[in-house]
Amino acid sequence: MTRDPENAKAALAPTSNDFDVSEHRTASWSPLVGHGIFTSRGKEWRHSRALVRPQFATDQINDLDMLERHVKQLFAAIDRHAHPDLGRLGWTERFDLQPLFYNLTLDVMTEMLYGYSVHSQNPSERVDLPILPGHEAPDRENIGMHMDAGKLWIETRGALWKYRWLLPDWRFKQHCAAVHKYGNYFVHLRLKLGDKYLDGLQQQGEQLNRDRFVLLHELAKETQDPEELRSQTLNVLHAGRDTTAALLGWVFYFLARHPQVYRQLRDEVLDRFGPYKADGKAQLDFRKVRDSFPHMQAVMNEVLRVAPVVPLNERVALKDTTLPRGGGPDGSRPIYIPKGTQILIPTYSMANRADLWGDDADEFRPERWLGDDAVKPGFEFVPFGGGARQCLGQHLARLKATYVIIRMLQRYESIENADENPDAPPRFHHTIENRSGSGCKVMLYDPTWFPTPHGSEMASPASGFTGRDNEGQGLIRRK
Repeated sequence: MTRDPENAKAALAPTSNDFDVSEHRTASWSPLVGHGIFTSRGKEWRHSRALVRPQFATDQINDLDMLERHVKQLFAAIDRHAHPDLGRLGWTERFDLQPLFYNLTLDVMTEMLYGYSVHSQNPSERVDLPILPGHEAPDRENIGMHMDAGKLWIETRGALWKYRWLLPDWRFKQHCAAVHKYGNYFVHLRLKLGDKYLDGLQQQGEQLNRDRFVLLHELAKETQDPEELRSQTLNVLHAGRDTTAALLGWVFYFLARHPQVYRQLRDEVLDRFGPYKADGKAQLDFRKVRDSFPHMQAVMNEVLRVAPVVPLNERVALKDTTLPRGGGPDGSRPIYIPKGTQILIPTYSMANRADLWGDDADEFRPERWLGDDAVKPGFEFVPFGGGARQCLGQHLARLKATYVIIRMLQRYESIENADENPDAPPRFHHTIENRSGSGCKVMLYDPTWFPTPHGSEMASPASGFTGRDNEGQGLIRRK
């Protein structure tokens, strides 16, 4: 195990042929998602990357109108938590945002991958699927549950690796079968319909279906192997859904606990993009969202540093080799690594080293990424991995997260931490999610309520409201 950036660089470097992901990952994950870009190794991985990489070009992932439709469903889900007494003032009840972000990213990714969203946020939006002889319609209602349960089983088995054979796996096989059935349906539908596959999609605004980007449709132009198409799309679905949802959850976890950062970021969003207008179109320039402003990127970088959504990376030595640090009397010399040795790189621990980040390394401080003294990290900051296997979807993840954050800041005046113990430290669940416990509250911004610019003074909890109710629900009362 190493948290030395030089060792991380050596193990992850694009020119290194000494290391690759271990068979542990392939054996753990392939029963659920198959052999794809996330799980394969060697020549098989290089083939997967060459197949998928062109599909993540910037001009392929810029459908902001599609994102906007699902953000509206997110807002509708948040509005369902409006408090009956305080709803007229804009406050919701206490609730957990994290599951809503998982629904959002599942809805977005299934539409991007297959053209048909599961609409987990609002099932009434689902369209009827075409009848495909020999294939039952997949279980769209429970696909997220099957993915989560399968992932939990994989992590449990991984922790007990030597003794994994003791775990009964019939439930895991059920979850795998449901996930495979979901992917198989769309793969065989695409292979049957060919170029007409896009014609059957739900019409979205003024955009012609033939101009929409659907990953399965594009991959099918390169290969007709149904198992490969299923595996590649399921690999992307797993990675694209979980990491972005976890990132959004952590962003608002910290914004709820640092109201000054929220207010400053919101003021910049309103100055740059204006208030939210729910008129059916994105109305945001793709390049402005993609390139965004430095403060937004600083907040996301700081979140990824303090609570990296992938807190552990791993490699295995393919032959006898060395790492540059760890040997000698003081650990500054190279160290011998025998073939087959697994190298664990805890990105969480590396990103919290005081000697690399300063004495305030354990504090959430986005300012460290701004100004003349801004940090310019190397391999001590690898939230999306590094080297040859660096995440292909990192730009898509940042784009989706940035867009959702902008829309949330445009629409909501405030967000408040409503944990029962507001000063409790973060708690990690599984590998990438946060489960802080009690959730948060948001307040809808309406400029007619408060005459001050953006409502930034009168509407803030510090000035306009105070106290909590007797049941500890964190409700805000007007002074």
